[in-house]
Amino acid sequence: MNSSSSIRSARFKGVFPVVPTTFTESGDLDLASQKRCIDFMLDAGANGLCILANFSEQFLLSDAEREVLTKTILEYVNGRVPVIVTTTHFSTQVCAQRSLRAQDMGAAMVMVMPPYHGATFRVPEERIYEFYAGLSVAIDIPIMIQDAPASGTVLSAAFLARMAKEIKQVAYFKIETAGAASKLRELIRLGGDAIEGPWDGEEAITLLPDLDAGATGAMTGGAYPDGIRTIIDAYAAGRREEAVAAFEHWLPLINYENRQGGILTAKALMKEGGVIACEAPRHPWPTMHPAIRAGLIETAQRLDPMVLRWGR
Repeated sequence: MNSSSSIRSARFKGVFPVVPTTFTESGDLDLASQKRCIDFMLDAGANGLCILANFSEQFLLSDAEREVLTKTILEYVNGRVPVIVTTTHFSTQVCAQRSLRAQDMGAAMVMVMPPYHGATFRVPEERIYEFYAGLSVAIDIPIMIQDAPASGTVLSAAFLARMAKEIKQVAYFKIETAGAASKLRELIRLGGDAIEGPWDGEEAITLLPDLDAGATGAMTGGAYPDGIRTIIDAYAAGRREEAVAAFEHWLPLINYENRQGGILTAKALMKEGGVIACEAPRHPWPTMHPAIRAGLIETAQRLDPMVLRWGR
């Protein structure tokens, strides 16, 4: 089997947006809004979901809250779509425990960044390899390596390909670094059959070049999977010009999320459309500037995404 056939037979493809974590104004978990958020995202066409990612404000959650959210969401989804659970932690032991717990609760995959903490705490490549190998021994579901600038850790395409070939559960890669398309091409070339899921990230700002490079999945923000599906579905069906037109159509909103609204974009749009009760982040994360929010809503209204109509 060559690498192209390996990618075609991938267990998971398509649009797997990140589920935002919904809070009350006082900063408590709002599980009622959380469930409405899930319902909307599935209605909008998400092929799967990712929870507890950075765009879920995972760095503002306690371990007990992570447990509540994982259990609540996986039980509520109830197998309707596959769910990826982010289990990133600096400790191999803690990350393995988190990953096994997620698997036991029904996760289809775990997504994990390499070990990092603060601005300077990093580990060498040998330890990163051992980290992912330790996770692989602990679980029986795929591991997605999140290759993102936030970790401050350089993961070369050659190193990623080596881990894919040598570590059993390492099979998916979310590439969010500069030059993502070139890195995806090199990863696929070097990894061959072992690269089951080369994925796009970073709110789909590089989605079209990444699809051209061989990406088969996209992990985007959670507000408009209906829009992202028009790009991915057309491309997967071999209608590239239609995918190009769809990408250009949705690009103003993608750009606004990626460059302006950031992690609060999905919640702002969901609040505007009546999906959730409160869009506030958890302190000390700053709220979205009112002028930025107004620009976001104006940009979205031109495109008429489902999120602005779903809860009305």
